[in-house]
Amino acid sequence: MSDAVIVEAVRTAIGRRSGRLSPVRPDDLLALTLREVVNRAGVDPAQVDDVVVGCVTQTGEQGMNIGRAAVLIAGFPIEVPGTTINRFCGSGQQAVNFAAQGVLSGAQDMVIGAGVESMSRVPMGSDALGPGEGPVSPKLTDLFEIIPQGNSAEMIAKKWGFSREQLDEFAYQSHLKAGQAIQEGRFSREIFAIDVKSNGTSYSFETDEGVRIPPSREKMAQLKPSFQEDGVVTAGNSSQISDGAAAVLVMTAEKAKSLGLRPRARIVAQAIVGSEPTIMLTGPIPATQKVLKKAGLQLKDIDLFEVNEAFAPVVLAWQQETGADMEKVNYNGGAIALGHPLGASGARLITTLLHELERQDARYGLSTMCIGYGMGIATIIERLKN
Repeated sequence: MSDAVIVEAVRTAIGRRSGRLSPVRPDDLLALTLREVVNRAGVDPAQVDDVVVGCVTQTGEQGMNIGRAAVLIAGFPIEVPGTTINRFCGSGQQAVNFAAQGVLSGAQDMVIGAGVESMSRVPMGSDALGPGEGPVSPKLTDLFEIIPQGNSAEMIAKKWGFSREQLDEFAYQSHLKAGQAIQEGRFSREIFAIDVKSNGTSYSFETDEGVRIPPSREKMAQLKPSFQEDGVVTAGNSSQISDGAAAVLVMTAEKAKSLGLRPRARIVAQAIVGSEPTIMLTGPIPATQKVLKKAGLQLKDIDLFEVNEAFAPVVLAWQQETGADMEKVNYNGGAIALGHPLGASGARLITTLLHELERQDARYGLSTMCIGYGMGIATIIERLKN
């Protein structure tokens, strides 16, 4: 069986809600990203067998199979198909995993796994509007208490005993690391600039917009709890509502060789798990354990981790249960600082992980995310030296 290798991975800079990226339609944003990933690789888009796109709120400008629409907008040949998937926050990472599965199965030689979300233009939850009783079945609520994710984050903080100060310090460090990464140009290779036109003006967007440089512990401490009156989870120690897109070009090792392309990493193992749906956000713990077992690796073998910072308690609980070295976790900050464009974040994590492995001359990286309704996803990649 051939290896599934990553040849290229790119992303947009991440925009704040109603910020500098908000004038761009999500299908246009995705199309630009798809075009960029093949152009950088020097690949004829006609050779792409499929495009798998993660997108969470599939309505309005993100409805009607945005994956296929973006393929056509990007100017790919009409023979190149596209599909859109929704595994909530894990959608972008699942798109990359599905791309790898298509390649590993022998069904396809080259697939793009991508993700997009414009939370400015298509608000979170807007796909729940419509006729009927709503998206949450009474049969489901008879079985489980379905609560907002912020309340689940509060449950995690209480169960693991995290204080408000611990959560705020984690968030502070996320901004600090992301700010340093921006100032040192660490994201410059993974981000491509987008020309934005709005209200008669135009500008280039190429820097993550949500990072506080410098962050302020004092301002974080002044924020009120967002979900419970006496809670510890605030807007400051939660991920930001954002806009963005990312794409990862996956192919067989043989295809890369035949095209004279350099494989930059191989996808070693992937895992998806279910977890308790009320506390909901603990899935990265068993997903990490499962993917390590599949890869035949131990935690100490992993050089870098990308753990989605949906809420600070999620990452801290994951670390406490796995014993991971926090010096290896989210080296350039995470979603609390950079933002969390839902459908794009998983592909963004893989993209950032690949580039940082290369920058540090490291070998193994693991990406994991919590997912709504109680799931977790994980992927291990191995950087290849040529």
